[in-house]
Amino acid sequence: MSDRQLSLAEALLDPRMGLRGKLKALSEAIDWAPLGALAGKIRTGEVGRKPYPALPMLKALYLASLYDLSDPGLEEALIDRVSFRLFCGFALDEETPDETTLCRFRNDCAAAGVLEAAFAEVNRQLDEKKLIVRKGTLMDATIVAAASHKPPVSEGSKASVEREPGASFTRKGGKSYFGYRVHVGADAGSRLIRRIAVTPAHVNESLVADALICGDERAVYADKGYESKKRRASLRSRGIKDRIMHRSHKNQDELPHWQSRRNALIAPRRAPVEAIFGSFKRLYGRARARYCNFRHNVADFYRLATVYNLRRAVSLTTS
Repeated sequence: MSDRQLSLAEALLDPRMGLRGKLKALSEAIDWAPLGALAGKIRTGEVGRKPYPALPMLKALYLASLYDLSDPGLEEALIDRVSFRLFCGFALDEETPDETTLCRFRNDCAAAGVLEAAFAEVNRQLDEKKLIVRKGTLMDATIVAAASHKPPVSEGSKASVEREPGASFTRKGGKSYFGYRVHVGADAGSRLIRRIAVTPAHVNESLVADALICGDERAVYADKGYESKKRRASLRSRGIKDRIMHRSHKNQDELPHWQSRRNALIAPRRAPVEAIFGSFKRLYGRARARYCNFRHNVADFYRLATVYNLRRAVSLTTS
């Protein structure tokens, strides 16, 4: 909540209609002021109009991710839902931004890198609360369908197509996909997301892996798609335990017994990272990208990762 003076409507509000439950916990999970400062450089109103405060606008964007709302849906919710207004800091007798203003602010935040900076600031605060334990990093990636419908494969001879240039084709499990690949490096102890990256779908996860390693973790856990002699050597040189699964190579019918056994021990340790993608797709509606603009999708997944981490932090501190 902000330090602003309560309006008469809020002073007379039935306490049962106030900020409660999940939104109250999220409101109190961090110090929001630094995030407001990050967003402060973005003009939050239309040209010629009095701008809306930056922090309420930023909080509104997080609500959109939390509840899988479109810009029109967010506009309507801010009008109708008392809890949304109180979480953001809009007085009950105050106008709230329309969908066009919300869309412009979201796009401006994406262009200025505000959502990436806010993700880093939230993680800094969660680290100060000792929630990031650094026992290990869990690495994995998932394919997310493009916002536009999949074009015929005949159009996909290039890495991307005109209608959504940031997306690309790839194959997995004998099937063709058109979209993006979302890469995550999560803290093994808390399952908080520490690193996230978004690429066209054809970019192999191994090419992004080194950017997901923080350098201060005790170990790195990953499936066989991340195996690389150079990566294993780099981890050893940095004092990080190599917990990357082995894969078979040419002229090798099956893995040696010790490698198979090692894979079996690593598999359940790295498996929890898959639950993050399950939350992204089923809970937050990101089985398909929301936008056709690549930069906007990158910012959207940073926003989603921030919401995921805030909810995870509340769960860790209240369980």
